[in-house]
Amino acid sequence: MMAYLIRRMFYAIPILIGVNLLTFVLFFVVNSADDMARLHLGNKRVTDAAITEWKAERGYDKPLVWNSQASGMDALTDTIFYQKSVKLFAFDFGSSDSGRHIGYDISQRMWPSLALAIPIMIVGLAVNITFSLILAFFRGSPLDFWGVVLCVAMMSISGLFYIIGGQVLLGKLWSLFPISGYDVGSNAAKFLVLPALIGVVSAIGSGSRWYRTLFLEEINKDFVRSARAKGLSEALVLAKHVFRNALIPILTGVVVVLPTLFMGSLLLESFFGIPGLGSYTIDAIQSQDFAIVRAMVFLGAVLYIVGLLLTDISYTLADPRVRLD
Repeated sequence: MMAYLIRRMFYAIPILIGVNLLTFVLFFVVNSADDMARLHLGNKRVTDAAITEWKAERGYDKPLVWNSQASGMDALTDTIFYQKSVKLFAFDFGSSDSGRHIGYDISQRMWPSLALAIPIMIVGLAVNITFSLILAFFRGSPLDFWGVVLCVAMMSISGLFYIIGGQVLLGKLWSLFPISGYDVGSNAAKFLVLPALIGVVSAIGSGSRWYRTLFLEEINKDFVRSARAKGLSEALVLAKHVFRNALIPILTGVVVVLPTLFMGSLLLESFFGIPGLGSYTIDAIQSQDFAIVRAMVFLGAVLYIVGLLLTDISYTLADPRVRLD
């Protein structure tokens, strides 16, 4: 097991290097530092002196990968590639183009993202699995038919509809929850209930339909028919045999989503004014703060790889037949 985990972590290194190199090429080769300066300062009536000053303030005036004017290791380290890309591997995100410390911002904004995303994941998982098990229990009945119709209908509706509709109906007309805003400590709960509710409801269609498919694939297998022949009730068969044997694909979807908890929900955080990493990324894109965007792309790649590793570990816990050498 340990050898497998070490091997997988070594596999992650070239992936991170590839993501880092691709990000560097996109931000500093395809889109040069001069282009970033013009976008940040405004394309009209921008002088060369203003561009030079903007680049110098942010360290974008250095050579890309090799500083021929420096000696020794400074020829490599006193470059844009080392300062803006290599340091990401040590999680040194540096400063944003607006002068803020990116690492500090991430450490502060990850908590609102987690406070919103964790309830959505836990409650949503419980609701989707319960609803899909009910549909599987009553498979072939009118309840199953209309349940599938409801799932397809909910899948077809844009997430923006749920957000705007929830804000108007539950926030403005009924005044049950604040439409936007955030507070610290226990006061944050009243601002998180509505976006969390919308996050759960908007995912019921796709989640329940997928879980129902998984359960129906297991429900007619030989071991399930054997359990029925032994006299077990249909509810017990679903809970003890069908659900347990469908855990592998369920865990695949759940564990891979775990890293996105830290990254936050772009739409929900932006529409509800929650100061998480999702709104942090959106604000950085809107303000042309390329340093933050680069940091979030790299962080997202790291968390996704961690999620894949957790997925492999969870397989052995869910199914003892799976062995990692």
